[in-house]
Amino acid sequence: MEVEFILYVADQEKSKLFYQRLFQMEPSLHAPGMTEFQLQGCKLGLMPESGIAKILWPKTRHPELGSGIPRCELYLKVSNANEYHKRGIELGADEISEVESRNWGDNVGYLSDMDGHIIAFADSNEQ
Repeated sequence: MEVEFILYVADQEKSKLFYQRLFQMEPSLHAPGMTEFQLQGCKLGLMPESGIAKILWPKTRHPELGSGIPRCELYLKVSNANEYHKRGIELGADEISEVESRNWGDNVGYLSDMDGHIIAFADSNEQ
């Protein structure tokens, strides 16, 4: 089984540049309608809201109606959560919560990207 998470985005190019700079990697695929980043064990896809709406409509509401409403989060375990968190803010993400020790054993900080998707960068607080 291969796992891919796809975020619906308002502006594919803007989102591609944000995640490319945030992850400091080139996308493994960038074509009209889909951008993918190969992460450890899975892919992160970016698909324009207007494209997926053609598939989902009329069975669901248009994705743009839910922009900015958190419905899930990307919880990314990295070697330095502070570094990624800071870079996200520098790239225009909104800080939700700074990196701090959480009671489940990780240091985690929360950001929101330009579409309102929640990104959590975590590392072990045993370091």
